[in-house]
Order: sequence, then structure tokens, then C-alpha cells
Amino acid sequence: MFLKLIMAIEKLQTISISDDRKATLQPLIDFIQNKIDSKQSVNINFICTHNSRRSHLSQIWSQALASYFNVPNVYCYSGGTEETAMFPMIAKVLEQSGFQIQKLSNENNPIYTIKYAENSHPIIGFSKRMDSEFNPKSGFAAVMTCSQADAGCPFVPGAEKRIPITFEDPKVFDGTPEQEAKYKERSLQIAAEMYYVFSNIK
Repeated sequence: MFLKLIMAIEKLQTISISDDRKATLQPLIDFIQNKIDSKQSVNINFICTHNSRRSHLSQIWSQALASYFNVPNVYCYSGGTEETAMFPMIAKVLEQSGFQIQKLSNENNPIYTIKYAENSHPIIGFSKRMDSEFNPKSGFAAVMTCSQADAGCPFVPGAEKRIPITFEDPKVFDGTPEQEAKYKERSLQIAAEMYYVFSNIK
């Protein structure tokens, strides 16, 4: 794993998580632990309305933290109720944390490769619907990262378990002087909570 990213991850344990929030995260811990105990692959699809911000942060941090804690056979995905584009500030704050990111295309919905270690398979980042061919079709946990998607998707086709873990949208700070700081804050919150999840897998 890249040294800068390891240093960022080691700082996550200093971020406190409330008991209420730990209770919100417990169903995801249970899902992962049950799959590990039964020696099955762990497929997690993080879902948000536009698949542009929170779902990407959740997917990328989770994949990296599964690797950091040596939790095997974890495959993280993301999707939306509609397809838009991964917001550029997401790539920026992840790079600041130590991920290596390459933009492979420049169309309206660009494709990024995101690496957390030199020899790891890159995470492919782009906006897609939750039922995209790129995503798993069954046996996965659908983690709802925004309240709109949670309310708007009472049923996620193929999901074995549906887990609401919602985050405030940093989009509300777009175009303001606080934008970058708020995106960084949301990224760190998601990272700290996924650190808590994977640190509890035995």
C-alpha cells in the first residue's frame, strides 16, 4: 500500500464514532463477517442517487481498508438510481489522502483508475446505474449512502441485504469557498467509518 495512504489510514483511528453511528454500521459488519465465516466472497454495492460523490468515496475507501486489514475476497462496487459522472473533487480529495488516480477518458462520464497499492488491481471509477452490467447481480449488500436513494429504492434487485448508511451530501458546498474542506471532511468521515467496519472483522 502506498506510504502516504497508510499514514492517512493510521490517523483514522483518532476520529471518534458515536454509539448511534456504530449501531448504524453494525449490519454491514455482520454481513461481511457472515460471508467471511462461510468462506464466501463479500460483494458490496454502495448506492446513491447520482453515483457521483458519496457512493464513490464509500466504495474506494472500503476496498482499500479491506486490503489494509487483510480481509479477503472483498469486492466493492457503486451505483446510482441514475447515471451522471464522478465529481472531480472526489478524485482530488482521494489523491490528497494518498490514492493514485488516472483519468482515462474525457467524455461527460469520464473513467478513472484508482490505486491504493502498486500491485493492486485498480478500482474503476465512473458513474453507473446500480443495475449496471459492471455490478453484481445477486448475493450482495446494497448500502444506501444517501437518504434520497434509501427512500427512492425500497427494493434493490438482487440484493441479499439492504443496509442504510447515509451521509450528508458535500454537493451543497459546491461553488463556495468551503467546497474542498467539506469534501475532505466527508471523505474522512466515510473513511473513519469504513475503518471501524473492517477493523471489527475477525
